[in-house]
Amino acid sequence: MNVQPQTGLGAADRSGVADELGKVLADSFALYQKTHGYHWNVRGPEFFSYHNLLEQQYREIWEALDDIAERIRGLGKLAPQGPSALANLTGIKEGDPEKDAQGMLKELMRDHETVIASARHALEVSDEAGDEVTVDLMTQRLAAHEKHAWMLRSSLGGI
Repeated sequence: MNVQPQTGLGAADRSGVADELGKVLADSFALYQKTHGYHWNVRGPEFFSYHNLLEQQYREIWEALDDIAERIRGLGKLAPQGPSALANLTGIKEGDPEKDAQGMLKELMRDHETVIASARHALEVSDEAGDEVTVDLMTQRLAAHEKHAWMLRSSLGGI
């Protein structure tokens, strides 16, 4: 049985928004994995602070993954799953546990900026489609990733 959602959005709009959300999901999942790995492997004099900061961030991202995937499903599409499907949709690379703490934080800050860009694009596509639900979700994700990037930047001594 193939029953399409009747949400007031056309099939093409739902599909376009879902495709953009798939990219946000893949970027977010890659960032989650890297943040969690760096949480395990960070070291140095600021270990405790960085360890705790990264735990807060990976936990928040983990919770958001479900919201993004469920929105894709609500639009009538299947959410991408599995390592290869997600890897094909993201440009975020695996982390290197040999990096020093500063290198890890710099890389994560840039990766948050990658997610910000994909979320902003998804917001624009969903706004053009009249999909207020996805606009709201992407607004929330933008706020979270901008805050995470700011905390990392500030931890590195930046503005």
